[in-house]
Amino acid sequence: MLIVLGILFAVAPAVVWMTIARTRAVGFAVGGALLAGAGLLISVQRGWIDAPRPDAHLVFTALAPLLIACGAGLEGRHENAPPPEWTSRRNGAIGFLGTQFALTLVVGLLYALMISEGSDAPPSKALPSLPPGISMVDEGTSCGSGGCWRAATITSEDGLSRPEIIRELGLQQESCRSSGWLLDWRDVCVGARDNGENVTIYASWGY
Repeated sequence: MLIVLGILFAVAPAVVWMTIARTRAVGFAVGGALLAGAGLLISVQRGWIDAPRPDAHLVFTALAPLLIACGAGLEGRHENAPPPEWTSRRNGAIGFLGTQFALTLVVGLLYALMISEGSDAPPSKALPSLPPGISMVDEGTSCGSGGCWRAATITSEDGLSRPEIIRELGLQQESCRSSGWLLDWRDVCVGARDNGENVTIYASWGY
């Protein structure tokens, strides 16, 4: 169900544009751009493109109306006055796109408020990738006074020592990267620990 809703969310601006486009050239150009943007957004939704989903949705719902407005403006410069029924369709399009953007903004702000509490752990994909010969034994999440984190115990299939495993992963020091552009301002920090018995890799939020 969520997949279908995500696809409908992405293609809605293109459908709206189809109802108000008046020329073939501008109509196809703007429609193609909107469908390309929808394809990128769906790829983010499905995890095919690694990008922060809340930020991607907010940017999409902000840029799509601007693109439609530019298309309508170009058509208005080269076409005669539109018929009265077009004006009603245009007003409906403005209302729909404005509502879509407002709802996305509200949900995005609620998401930003929720993550500021630090009650969620980074996803599994935030953990460092493992090279051949090193495998994961277990994985889990934990929370403490500093927030929540995800950790996994790893082992070497080639008999590497614990320090050698850490060097092989390139995790002698903790490294951090940004996890989002707009709404999610946290950093994802990854590293490795040698607890004397095994090696644990982890991903935590940095503020």
